[in-house]
Amino acid sequence: MKTSVLLRTRQLRARSREEGGFGLIELLIAMTVMLIGIFAIFAMFESGIHQIRRASDVTTAAAIGDSQMEQFRAVKYDVIGLTSAAIGAADPTYTGDTAYRAPGTNLPNQAVTLASSSYSPVQTITGADGRSYRVDTFITWQSVQTSGGTPYAGRAVKLVTIVVRKGSTTMVRIASSFDQSTGQ
Repeated sequence: MKTSVLLRTRQLRARSREEGGFGLIELLIAMTVMLIGIFAIFAMFESGIHQIRRASDVTTAAAIGDSQMEQFRAVKYDVIGLTSAAIGAADPTYTGDTAYRAPGTNLPNQAVTLASSSYSPVQTITGADGRSYRVDTFITWQSVQTSGGTPYAGRAVKLVTIVVRKGSTTMVRIASSFDQSTGQ
């Protein structure tokens, strides 16, 4: 009987030293680590694609904004403005923007109004990428200031601000001033 117990003890020790089954566990652990790595790489590519799409949208919006501003640079100073009726018909997105100034008597910090204008305060333009962008145009009077910060009496310039939006997100805001003394 002592030999059978000794034999069984040896068999148990031999089995405990064998590596059978450990290969499967190691394989499962290695596959789990690889899966985590693959998911991390996938997330990185997904983030990169999102950033490239956003950069493309901003670039297209900037091109649209520049194109709209160039239209104002190509005309005489006297035709830069919007009609009161067009401004009054604008929606809350337009009137809620920080560049919005109510039409009035063409005093500083108010909208520049003309009897007739070919410019629309709100437009929808299709960009080079085939997507629609909302273009809001704000034209306001701004006082010219000296280097010390005090305004010149009776002299104002027209400030044209172009805001390009995609959906409810502001993509680009471009502003340029136009001075009567330069004719532009």
